Amino acid sequence: MNNLTTYLAISAALFLLGVLAMMTRKSAVSVLMGVELVLNAGGLNFVAFSRFGNGSLNGQAAALFIMIIAAAEAAVALAIFLNLYRLKASAEVDKADTLQW
Repeated sequence: MNNLTTYLAISAALFLLGVLAMMTRKSAVSVLMGVELVLNAGGLNFVAFSRFGNGSLNGQAAALFIMIIAAAEAAVALAIFLNLYRLKASAEVDKADTLQW
C-alpha cells in the first residue's frame, strides 16, 4: 500500500470522478464539488511525489497552496451561485447565461 503507484491510482480516480461530476451535473454545487475533487487529486499528486521523491517539503507546500486556492475558489463560487439563485430562482448551471440585473 505504501508505493507511489497506489497514490497515483487513487489520485487518478479522484481526478476522473471530479471531471465526470463537472461534465454531468446540472447543479452548481455539484459542479463545485467536482472542481474540489480535481484540486484534491492534484494536491495528492504533489504530496505523493514529494514523499517518494527526494524527501523535500516542496510537495507539501504546493498542496497547502492548493488548499488555500480551493478555499478562496469555493468562497467566490458560492457567492456567484447565491447571486445566481437570487436572480434566477434556480441553482442550475444551464440557466446561468447572464448575471446582469
